[in-house]
Formats: sequence, structure tokens, C-alpha cells
Amino acid sequence: MLSKIFSAATLGVDAYMVEVEADIQQQLPNFITVGLPDGAVRESKERVTAAIKNSDFVFPSKKVTINLAPADIKKEGSAFDLPIAVGILAATGQILCDRVDEYVLLGELSLDGALRPVPGVLPMAMSLHSKPQIKGLLVPAENACEAAMADTVPVFPVKSLKQAVHFFEDRTTITPHKIDIKSVFDQARRYPIDFSDVKGQESAKRALEVATAGGHNVIMIGPPGSGKTMLARRLPTILPDMTLGEALETTKIHSVAGRLPTESALVATRPSRSPHHTISYAGLVGGGAIPKPGEVSLAHNGVLFLDELPEFKKDILEMLRQPMEDNHVTISRAATTLTYPARFMLIAAMNPCPCGYNGDPGHECKCASSEIQRYMSRISGPLLDRIDIHVAVPSVKFKDLSSDTRGEKSETIRARVNSARQRQLDRFKGEKSLYSNAQMESRDIRRFCKLDDKSQALLALAIRQQGLSARAYDRILKVSRTIADLDGSDDIQMGHIAEGIHYRTLDRHLWL
Repeated sequence: MLSKIFSAATLGVDAYMVEVEADIQQQLPNFITVGLPDGAVRESKERVTAAIKNSDFVFPSKKVTINLAPADIKKEGSAFDLPIAVGILAATGQILCDRVDEYVLLGELSLDGALRPVPGVLPMAMSLHSKPQIKGLLVPAENACEAAMADTVPVFPVKSLKQAVHFFEDRTTITPHKIDIKSVFDQARRYPIDFSDVKGQESAKRALEVATAGGHNVIMIGPPGSGKTMLARRLPTILPDMTLGEALETTKIHSVAGRLPTESALVATRPSRSPHHTISYAGLVGGGAIPKPGEVSLAHNGVLFLDELPEFKKDILEMLRQPMEDNHVTISRAATTLTYPARFMLIAAMNPCPCGYNGDPGHECKCASSEIQRYMSRISGPLLDRIDIHVAVPSVKFKDLSSDTRGEKSETIRARVNSARQRQLDRFKGEKSLYSNAQMESRDIRRFCKLDDKSQALLALAIRQQGLSARAYDRILKVSRTIADLDGSDDIQMGHIAEGIHYRTLDRHLWL
């Protein structure tokens, strides 16, 4: 007796179909799962056995063989519980239906037969768009909204194994779960915080506006309590509006990582990740025995905020250089190689010295010069070179704190950022994988960042006096191009170059 049921699994951030074959033989009772199952899949035999019995069905006292095809790809997770159970019931003739192979089944079974949600449902549902033979997708009720966002096949929310069996036998009707994707997207785009909450710090706000307009990385340097964390947490609210395509791409990553809240069907606001400085390499970049996306991938299309930057291990920080340049992370294992997207804005914050008050007129710094030097040397020059904008965040003045005047709202700033980004999209039309000024390579800079003689002379003077690298030269030009875009200017003018130089040379006295 043999049955075939379709399911799905994830590989990286994408998904593929899995054929679950159940074979029942007249031999001594045994339950074998083949097809490179991991521990969670092997343990499914205990959950499936109890769920079948507690759902008033009969578990066969025979040899049960489950094959998960393709057999050369490792299967992981508990989403195969439901298809395995249905496959066993179909093979033993307890499901009187010949259309079980027209549906894809996903779900973890509890011992009483109830279905529990599983991660990775969105990419699995999206993978069905080119499968015309599939008539529907059965998922746990908690995953129905997420699956419906794919808009590929009808999604049937199921609460238990018994309900799934009754559905196949036409003993119960399950209404396909429908969702207004545009309405969900519009409602989920609201941020609970606003840039107007920040008192003072007008120069820092300007620097962050420039950064978001061009997708540039930023480091903020200032004493404790100056508002660095507050600014960083509100930076996503002034990033360009997220498109539906970006939202789906971001949601796929969070779904695969198991970080998507059950009450949320879509990540429609720019993600903001702020890992602790004790994070491991696998936690930050991704990996593990069973590879999962790291914080850099969870920050895809959003912001990665590293507070107290020098407290991170130096080798961990150096690992950021590759994803910052390539916008993706590749994780290689003996059996497979996975690539996760990692296009993010890096926002770093740090104190100017171990005590935090070097250069602060309101506090005395008690750090020796050697201590300051050791503290600053925890951040390598190559990493700093990849951060376009360096901005000072001094202590907030009392008159700003006590003022009732509120700053510009995020919506107002975001409108200017959207306008600047649109100028960049128009400029880069026809250029593959080039969407913002921060992504320009050297050949793009030579093409799109031409300077007049006065601006060229000013930049040459800054390079000589400050001893800036060739990479710093390129970064100044890219930031200046962004400043010109914010001003609505087709040409980079001297004032734009001057401001761009300011954002690269601000830190020099701190690192000496």
C-alpha cells in the first residue's frame, strides 16, 4: 500500500516541493523515515503516531516507511508532520479520496492532533506559482494570513488532523483564506515612533537624512546620553517607502528564520536590528549546524544598528566587510552552499573614549591617551573606510531639552528622501543592480560624479591635508552626489563637496 502527498521545504530563503511517500508493508511494526531527515523530522514518528491515535484513527501495526524526495537534500523542521500523517492514513485506506495529491500540506502536529504553526510558509507558498497541478495549500490556521500573501494558490486554514481528513472526504467545508494584500500592506507601514521625538541634534539629523537619501553607512560618535540610540532607532522611519516587493522579500527572510510574529502576515516597515555586542559570528552573519539567516540578513532592506561599536569582538566586526560590499552572505557547508541577501544600512554608535567624555565640555575625561588609543584601535581602518558618514553627536543643550518645539516629522523628511531616491533611480535607469548612490562603483563615480575645477581643487586640498585614502575619495564623491540630489541639483557644487568632506574628516582628531 503506497500513497504520495506533496509538501514543501526551504533551502536558504527559497523553497522547493517535497514528495512525501508512505509505504505500508506486512512486516514487524517499525517506522522508518528516509530522505536525509534531521532530528526534528525523525522525531515526527512519535508525534504522528500519537496524533493519529488521538484523532480516532488507526495507526497500522506494520512496517511504515516514509520517503522524503528529493532524497539528496537534507530535510529539517516539523512541517512534514501533517503530510506524513495524511500519507499514512491514505496508504491504509482510512481516507476515501483520490485527490490528496492535488494539495500541498504543511504543519506540525501536537499529540492530540491539533496543528501548530511552522516557519517558512511564505516562501513555500510562493514556490507554488508555477505548479498548475496544485489545487490548494493546507496550512495551520495561524499561518493562513502569511501563506495568503503569496497569492499563488487557494489557502485552506486547518486546525487539526481530523479536519484535514474530513476536508479530503468532503465531510467539511473549509473556506479559502483570502486577504486584501494592498490593505494589509498599507496598514502595516505605520511606525510607532517618529523623528520629531528627538530634541536638538540638528546637525546629526541632517547627516542621517543625507545617509538615508543615498543609502550610506553612518557612525555616530558622542558622549553617553546624547541621543545616539534614539536617533538610530528612528532612522528607519525616514528611509524611503518600502515597496510591496521589498516587503515580501524581507518577510521571506524573517519567515525562514522563524522571526515572523504569528499575528503578522507581512514585514512592511523597514527592519531595524540591534544585536548585543556579545553576539557570535553565526548570530551576526548567519550559519550554524543548520544554517539560518543572521542579523545582517534580518536587516535586509533596513538598518543594522551596532551600539557601543568598540565592544564588539574585532574579528566579528571584520566579518561585516564582505556583506557591506557584496550585499549578500554566502554560507558554505559540506552538503550545500546557501546565499542570503544582506543589503542594509549600517548605523554604528560609540563613545569617544572608554569613559565616554573625551571632548565633552560639561564633563572631565579621566582616560589616559594610551587608553583612548587602545579603545579606538578596536575598530580597524578598513572597516571605517567603508562607513561613508562620520557624525559627531554632542550632549543635548538644556534649552533644547526644555523646549516645547518639536522637530520635523518623519513623514516630512521621508518625502525629501523619496524625492532624492527617485532622482537616483532615474539616473541609474538601465544600470543593473544599481539603485542608490552608495552602490556606485568606481566606473559609476567617474560617470555620474563629475566636478568643476573649484570643487576638484577643494577636494584635492582635503585629500592632501587629511591623508585620506582612495576609498575615502570615492566615498566623499558619493555622499556629495547624494547631497546634490537632496538639493535637486543635477551638478555637484562646491557646497555639496564641502559638506561631503566634513562627513569624512570629522573623526580624524578622535583617532589620533
